[in-house]
Amino acid sequence: MTVDAIKEAISHLPDDERHSLAAWLNEFDYDDWDRKMVTDFSAGGRGMAVVEAIKREVGQGKAVPFEQGFEQARQNRPRR
Repeated sequence: MTVDAIKEAISHLPDDERHSLAAWLNEFDYDDWDRKMVTDFSAGGRGMAVVEAIKREVGQGKAVPFEQGFEQARQNRPRR
């Protein structure tokens, strides 16, 4: 079955079945994303370098609360 055939079939579904399918697809995508996040932020994962850098900055007192950081970013944003 082709993607076009699937799209055509979906277009003929009653609203409740189309909504059910959409919810299922959404969960399917999130499950895949969750698996990637677990892999990326496990020991040796590609996201761990970022985590370690943040931990170092916090340990060195370089971290600021979110609101303070957002305010600093707003003040440093170039004016248009």
